[in-house]
Amino acid sequence: MSEARTGDLVPTGRETAVGQPAPTEAETTLVVVTGLSGGGRSTVARALENVGYYVVDNLPQALLLDMAELAFKAGGAARRTAMVLDVRSRAFSTDLAGAIRELRERGFQPRVVFVDADDDVLIRRFESVRRSHPLQGDGRLADGIAVERALLEEARDQADVIIDTSHLNVNQLRRRVEELFGGEDARRLRITVLSFGFKYGLPPDADFVMDARFLPNPYWVPELREHTGREEAVSAYVLGQEGADAFVAGYADLVNATTAGFEREGKRYLTVAVGCTGGKHRSVAIAEELAARLRQSGIAANAQHRDLGRE
Repeated sequence: MSEARTGDLVPTGRETAVGQPAPTEAETTLVVVTGLSGGGRSTVARALENVGYYVVDNLPQALLLDMAELAFKAGGAARRTAMVLDVRSRAFSTDLAGAIRELRERGFQPRVVFVDADDDVLIRRFESVRRSHPLQGDGRLADGIAVERALLEEARDQADVIIDTSHLNVNQLRRRVEELFGGEDARRLRITVLSFGFKYGLPPDADFVMDARFLPNPYWVPELREHTGREEAVSAYVLGQEGADAFVAGYADLVNATTAGFEREGKRYLTVAVGCTGGKHRSVAIAEELAARLRQSGIAANAQHRDLGRE
């Protein structure tokens, strides 16, 4: 089966109030994920979530069209929807090919992903987690795998993408899915540089914590006390102190050195917390400067200020 491609859209006659063509079903990106139990469907589902898909797991295939229609009508984030089917969904219908055909007849262009693996690999995976195969009944693991492989033969033939996970670890499988469906931007690590005040407690989601309290506090400078680290006068005062530039540069180098590794390990969001006493002056100025330097290095970074305004 050839991979579905969105071609030129035929005018539908539906238009918005401003005269622009309304979205069509073909503009709803649908991915249907199926395959053998133990093959890695759950990992594929999580990877699709990482790149922005709305994922519906264990959906009966008889409801594929209904879910597609809901996604189309909802728009927004649901316009990119992945539907994950497993062997249990076949209790409601065994006609996956018919369900896919019905989607296409209604104007949708789904991509079908089939996750596969060698029998011996599947057996090892089931044994490692001490689970029985959903179709083995009173027989052996190998019997359940054989039954499922026969049931899914037509689905495999219908697939646009077949991913053999026999020799892939979880991170390699995730990267494969992100390469297929994510695009470069979706796979990039995004960094939040978060200022905070130690007196209000540490941010619980911090991956790195920087302590800016070694710098003189602008609070004790009367003309700066009522201003914040986002303002030029306070920022210049903080960043002009001895050791401030080396402090920011050192952490920028640290983050730059670890970014590629975090991306390989599947981390998509990193929080670098910068603290001072109240989260108003020093930490704010340092966070803004660090985020700017990371962006100059090509890293997607933004500054946020948890405690600004609390005093």
